[in-house]
Amino acid sequence: MPFIEKYKPDVLCLQETKAQQHQSEVDLPEYEEYWNSAEKKGYSGTAIFTKEKPLSIILGFPEDIAKKYKLNNHDGYGDPTTEGRVIAAEFPKFYVVTVYTPNSKEDLSRLSLRHTQWDPAFLEYMKRLEETKPVVFCGDLNVAHAEIDLANPKQNVGKHGFTDEEREGIDNVLEAGFVDTFRHLHPDTEKAYSWWSHFANSRARNVGWRIDYWFASKSLTKKIKKAEILPEVMGSDHCPVLLELDL
Repeated sequence: MPFIEKYKPDVLCLQETKAQQHQSEVDLPEYEEYWNSAEKKGYSGTAIFTKEKPLSIILGFPEDIAKKYKLNNHDGYGDPTTEGRVIAAEFPKFYVVTVYTPNSKEDLSRLSLRHTQWDPAFLEYMKRLEETKPVVFCGDLNVAHAEIDLANPKQNVGKHGFTDEEREGIDNVLEAGFVDTFRHLHPDTEKAYSWWSHFANSRARNVGWRIDYWFASKSLTKKIKKAEILPEVMGSDHCPVLLELDL
């Protein structure tokens, strides 16, 4: 609540809510609330809080895209289409999408799902929305794209969150024309991280990863006024990332 009172976001996107809407103690009367909760209790989930009522809300993937990439197949962990991982909100000038990308797991047991199904399906969905109007999408993408995006790249090559396959997913997003807003404004900024392990006092030592992003359609590039990471905001092993557009 102090964070929201200080920054007063027009749109607040949350990932890994791990709750149903009625379980939330957050009371924000200025905001419309939209939740996509996982069927599995206490797991995953996303939410969007917005001051302006959207024209429409879409939960999850379009059925044809989910079917094309066989996303509703149970992969041993569950059906990723029932994990509440995506919400799209349509506004007059653009879409805002929040996503909680599946973690490939420490043993890489969910890497194949991510590389061959989830990442291409999500990108196809964003490109489809973009046919109608520009898109900004954000979330915990569970990957550091480049060596500059994590404190110890050499030790983490090939490990979950920094495999070639996961990084390729971000390459494909950029090749499709979407802009990594933080790197657009801060191409060479080092030690800018959005997540820290709970182990070994990692956050205090800033041994972290940048795995939370705001991407924007190329047509919005000139409207990117600010893209920031807010590591001073506590309350999670992640910190908020902020995008301000001049519309």
